Amino acid sequence: MRKNKFIFVPSLFTILNMFSGFLAILNAMNGAFIQSAWFIIIAAIFDSLDGTMARLTKSATEFGVELDSLADVISFGVAPSVLVYKFYFHELGEIGLFLSSLLMIFGALRLARFNVELVGFDKEFFKGLPIPSSASTVASYIILFYDSETGMSKFEKLTLIPMVIALSLLMVSSIKYETIPKFSLRSMKSSPIKFFYFYLGIILGILTRGKIIFPWFVIFILSGAIRSLINTFKPILGFAGTTPSDETEDFQDFDI
Repeated sequence: MRKNKFIFVPSLFTILNMFSGFLAILNAMNGAFIQSAWFIIIAAIFDSLDGTMARLTKSATEFGVELDSLADVISFGVAPSVLVYKFYFHELGEIGLFLSSLLMIFGALRLARFNVELVGFDKEFFKGLPIPSSASTVASYIILFYDSETGMSKFEKLTLIPMVIALSLLMVSSIKYETIPKFSLRSMKSSPIKFFYFYLGIILGILTRGKIIFPWFVIFILSGAIRSLINTFKPILGFAGTTPSDETEDFQDFDI
């Protein structure tokens, strides 16, 4: 670790991720749900930046991966679980307590699986929905539909139940999801659709004050599931193409 003087730069962003998750928990407990949701989104931004900084400074380490996982459990496991519990699930009694814990439990399982299967630091695909994407989907749903004055309709609250269950199961599934592409000319040329989808989403997220984030994540989540179904049934239907085991391993990132 002493060979690289920039070794602690990525960890600073990981700590900011962790601190944002802590603030998200505090705000959720105090009933400031919009603020809590935004701190989860901010934590996700810091989480993506620590991977970027690790690449730029060539300082990716096993220590950084482990610290990142611990921070992610707080920011994208505990924080969204507390958020949905305080927001609505506490009204469901013991069932609500169990349902709200799923984001934390399955998120931790997903991170543990990632760490034991990690070979090298760079990845282009992740097996299972990344835990920041799961937490950001929940947070952006509240940002989109919750109003501090009028609240949220009963139907919109009830929608959180199947959403939380689906996101939890997707995290431990074998469905492959793509990582954030590098902001480079090479990345733009090699995967133009992927590149413009991710970075156009960032621009639109800023312009719409976060309102576009939820539908953006829904498309991202569905795209992975649909691609997985297509790759599964291609051999059965006799179509030529890649099978799930043939998907590229030319990895690019190690955000989880």
